[in-house]
Amino acid sequence: MKALVIEKEAIRRNAAVIKEKAGGSSLYAVLAGDGHGAGLVDLARLLRAEGIGRFAVSEPEEAAALRKAGFVDEELLMLRSTTDREELEELIDLNVVCTIGSHDTGVALNGLAEARSTVVEAHIQVDTGMGYGGFLADEPEKILSMYRYLPNVALSGIYTQLHAPGGRGREGADQLARFRQVVEAVHAAGFETGVVHAAGSSALLEGTLTGLDAVRVGSAFLGRCRGGRRDGLTAVGWGEASVEEVRWLPKGHTVGNTRLVRLRRPTRVAVVPVGYQNGFGVRRPRETGLAALLRGWWEDRRRYVSIGGQRARVIGQIGAMETLVDVTSLKCASGDLAVFPMDPLCARGLKRVYR
Repeated sequence: MKALVIEKEAIRRNAAVIKEKAGGSSLYAVLAGDGHGAGLVDLARLLRAEGIGRFAVSEPEEAAALRKAGFVDEELLMLRSTTDREELEELIDLNVVCTIGSHDTGVALNGLAEARSTVVEAHIQVDTGMGYGGFLADEPEKILSMYRYLPNVALSGIYTQLHAPGGRGREGADQLARFRQVVEAVHAAGFETGVVHAAGSSALLEGTLTGLDAVRVGSAFLGRCRGGRRDGLTAVGWGEASVEEVRWLPKGHTVGNTRLVRLRRPTRVAVVPVGYQNGFGVRRPRETGLAALLRGWWEDRRRYVSIGGQRARVIGQIGAMETLVDVTSLKCASGDLAVFPMDPLCARGLKRVYR
């Protein structure tokens, strides 16, 4: 038995912390990447039960899955600007709020809406320093042209994305200041922006996102936002697997594959049938540099699993499909349950279980 366990109560606690941090701002729950590995529909249902009714996706297939699962009246926002005709057609069919991040997207969306004799809802995306997409913040005239020349598009919102570290230095504050200037330019031209919102999770927790109509939150619901403190969040997700075999190995025996470890004493080892191909020991890209490299090395040395509530240290490197742990001083046998840290976004080949 191998499983990724998602603790419902931990997500509820995280949602409560996030709602308190958001204050009077509405929340968009970002469900990209199959709900950050927690399951798109399962996570959406749990968050809806906590009073969250706006969701953001990055693929039409995600929006289709939510509509099919009964999310009929909830607002779904597509966070990716696209000119692909098939994608736009599907988004319109699903009544999804589209993103316009370029002149070409605006023209394409307006043309499809005009051909259908309908009006399509969309938000404007502003690039304040991420570079992945959106109108540049220092080119407000291009943004204003979307308000002036798209009669079949109802622009009901405008948004940006902040750097992941959020409040580190002045980056997040400077981005937000540029974004507010764009919003002011739209108002000064006599147009309504609709919902003004920004992301991300770290910025919200650090108090950078204030005074906005809404904020978009993703990884923070799982307590796994990048950068900064966790501020009361609980890391969601752990793995479980039954011990495959327990055996004694003599002193001097080598274990591992690419980087061998020679045992200094007779060692009782347990074989746990998970490895880096399942996401065990795999970390999301976060920081770079020597400090991050040393931190990763230290974390690797402290890898462990728990068997019967007792910690068993990983011996050497985590394997592709199996991992060895030292159980010399532990009472355990084949079939016992091993529990280990697991980031849901990195999990592969494990049955997902909500508890």
